[in-house]
Amino acid sequence: MIRRIEPAKLSGTLRIPPSKSLSHRAVLAAALAEGESVIENLIFSEDIIATTEAVRALGVEAIQEGDKLTIRRSGTLKAPTEPLHCNESGSTLRFLIPFAGLFDAPVVFTGEGKLTTRPLDPYFDLFDRQGISYDYPGQLPLTVHGKLKAGTFEMPGHISSQFVTGLLYVLPLLDGDSEIILTSPLESRDYVTLTLQILKIFGIQVETVTPEHYKIKGNQSFKPASYRVEGDYSQAAFWIAGGLMGDGLILKDLSEHSEQGDQRILQIVRDMGGKLEWKDGDLIVHPSKTHGAVIDASQCPDLVPICATLAAVSAGQTHVINAARVRLKESDRLLAIRTELNKLGANITEEPEGLIIEGVEGFTGGQTEGWNDHRIVMSLAIASAKASGIIEIEGSGAVKKSYPHFFEDFAGIGGKVSKA
Repeated sequence: MIRRIEPAKLSGTLRIPPSKSLSHRAVLAAALAEGESVIENLIFSEDIIATTEAVRALGVEAIQEGDKLTIRRSGTLKAPTEPLHCNESGSTLRFLIPFAGLFDAPVVFTGEGKLTTRPLDPYFDLFDRQGISYDYPGQLPLTVHGKLKAGTFEMPGHISSQFVTGLLYVLPLLDGDSEIILTSPLESRDYVTLTLQILKIFGIQVETVTPEHYKIKGNQSFKPASYRVEGDYSQAAFWIAGGLMGDGLILKDLSEHSEQGDQRILQIVRDMGGKLEWKDGDLIVHPSKTHGAVIDASQCPDLVPICATLAAVSAGQTHVINAARVRLKESDRLLAIRTELNKLGANITEEPEGLIIEGVEGFTGGQTEGWNDHRIVMSLAIASAKASGIIEIEGSGAVKKSYPHFFEDFAGIGGKVSKA
């Protein structure tokens, strides 16, 4: 799908969609609790649908009514009889792989796109040490057969926090106490903080010795709960940039004191001269002349595409550092955002682990590619707020992965978008 976007300043009021990270975690925790739980303020993007369908395959009832999901489980989880299809959701896949260790039956995982080759080695190393068999021919499908045993789980922390989260869901259910020890510094540690937050709501206790060391008591039980998902800073980042580059925005449903790692967008744009304020629970984004800064992406990799877009039209130089993992997302996002923004007149140089961005006055128009990556598509759409010509985005349907009504929201605050 190609979308054609005319230059226009964004302004008005927008309600931010719910956190995808918290949504995944809440659905899985509810599935592990015997009884009925209710998760409210969900958007059923492709990623959340993948997680919801996966828990249904484990014998859990999940009833959708609008933005609410009622999850009921009686008895134990059941080994899935069909492959668990994770679509392109890295969270779904990496969170669920340890669930296979609860069953004495083979569990098969499949996926689409770049997910089929994203790294899974930390789990394989653990399976080898525990004598769990698996079949993985270098890409999905993955078949896992064998039960996890309580103990000490050592793994690197610099690849992805998703491996830690997957274990934190399953280890409390095992017969015996466990520890997770990371052999390298944990990147994206705030995502583990979100996991611990959800686990606590659903009755699970984990002792954090350090960000690289967790102690988990065995024989715990998840308890049913009702939970409303807060607004997503990963998605709000696009509108924050759009408001700074445009005529300002009022953003609703964000938590000022959120544990989300991507709340770092607030400090990043303030460091770049962006003017933000909280008023009556809303985030007010004022139009601002921004300047370059050093952006450390180690704890907020998902922010790189939109930060690069804002930096490209900010005065002076911006240096994005510690962003190597961004290459392992739905696309190689360093390559993708550099390539597409440069088509629009930006001046971006790619490094092995980052970007050097020399600010220009504004973007031109042009034809761009979405790289089958929702965050690349959304970043290119926001670029139109500072463009002098029409921007066309091929593959714009990729927004369905996380934010299916993105372009409706975009049009609602002044974006001029049509299908080509």
